Amino acid sequence: MCKSIVGIFVLLCSVNAGVSSAAQRLNVLMIAVDDLRPEMRCYGRGYMHTPNFDRLADRGVLFERAYCNISVCGGSRSTLMSGLRPTRGRFRSWNCSTEKDAPGIETLNARFKRGGYYTVTNGKVFNNPGDCQDGWSEPDWRAGEIRYYVPANQRLHEARGQRTKGRARGPSVERSDTVIGQHRDGEVLTKSIADLKRLAANKQPFFLAVGFHKPHLPFVAPAKYWDLYNRSDIKLPATYRKIPENAPAASIHGFGEMRAYSDIPAKGAVDDEKALELIHGYYACVSMVDDLVGELIDAVDQLGLADNTLIVLWGDHGWFLGDHTMWCKHSCFEDAMRVPLLIAGPGVQRGGRVQALVELVDIYPTLCEMSQLEAPDHLQGISFAPVLKTPELDHKHTIFGRYGNGETIRTEKYRYTIYRDNGKIINSHMLYDLELDPGETVNIADKAENAQLIQKLRNKLQ
Repeated sequence: MCKSIVGIFVLLCSVNAGVSSAAQRLNVLMIAVDDLRPEMRCYGRGYMHTPNFDRLADRGVLFERAYCNISVCGGSRSTLMSGLRPTRGRFRSWNCSTEKDAPGIETLNARFKRGGYYTVTNGKVFNNPGDCQDGWSEPDWRAGEIRYYVPANQRLHEARGQRTKGRARGPSVERSDTVIGQHRDGEVLTKSIADLKRLAANKQPFFLAVGFHKPHLPFVAPAKYWDLYNRSDIKLPATYRKIPENAPAASIHGFGEMRAYSDIPAKGAVDDEKALELIHGYYACVSMVDDLVGELIDAVDQLGLADNTLIVLWGDHGWFLGDHTMWCKHSCFEDAMRVPLLIAGPGVQRGGRVQALVELVDIYPTLCEMSQLEAPDHLQGISFAPVLKTPELDHKHTIFGRYGNGETIRTEKYRYTIYRDNGKIINSHMLYDLELDPGETVNIADKAENAQLIQKLRNKLQ
């Protein structure tokens, strides 16, 4: 009888301990932003109107040198969510399937669900709807396809899509007399705030992933965001129409993604007027997403979640705005690989700026450590949780990435990239000294004095 009573007492104590532990565990609000390069005021872009990105940076840590592992949306998201690096046969394309490319791997959302979290996803987190659905406590929620709001643009988009089975689209930019709630990212916000209210009322810790589509093409935004910028003040990039000296042909692409839009020529460069309009549209979309992020931060504060919620915001890859003659991403240059990364919440130093190199594959183990979850054995990244508390600490001195037949390594000082034929034989390469040449204007891979350095970097890549 006594043993029975003792057993019940121990059981009750263990249950209560479990509840207490769950109550103390951090919630996670993860915000993914598509095609967002570090084009914000907090990253030194004083011309940008991004008060909420800046506010998030002020209340947490900003990573100056964070990088994606592959410069395409689907592959990059699969890498982050799986904790596995892309390879020549895995996570290569915009529409790759995490489940098919890495069968049996426990993804980030699944790890949190197994660890007792209630997991919800809204908008674009994984690229493909339903990918790794078992890791979500509720069905993957999306807000629909590309939208235009000007009737003429709607008709053009529909007609071109019908002729080409959806491959061709309307114009690359649109300014409209709309409000943010009419846009699909506005719908993602509305759903996410409703979920935050619902999740805040539960005792179970939550992992809420919110994926905003902008500033992805087309640059469609309400007029109020266009009006934040004067076209006459916008500058073309320093490397506009300038291919780096001695750059391999394989390193430069023709921005085919953007050529699907009705106002972009099928071949050749866009003219300067269109280039400035595109940059203006990109800025408008960044500021629109900034408002959305601000609404999420406000909701966290108003619901009393700030003291036990980690906010993690990342871009899936960089983006060209005419740099080196290119638009979009799909490259191994810095502008395609470098991403914004902002993290705020308990255990994170306020106003910290991290110079250490980090890569998106490091996020999975970091969130496990911050949330007191055991990290799976398959993870290929390294947790940077110590850096969140002490931003001056080192993390890594080399990071890796790729796109297509290009494989790239970034060190404190250099970026070195090799290009292969059929994924095997190296046919060209490029090396940039990012301290002396941060704009990557001169490829110094063929200089004799760099031969030993190149062999060392190539060995690390292999």
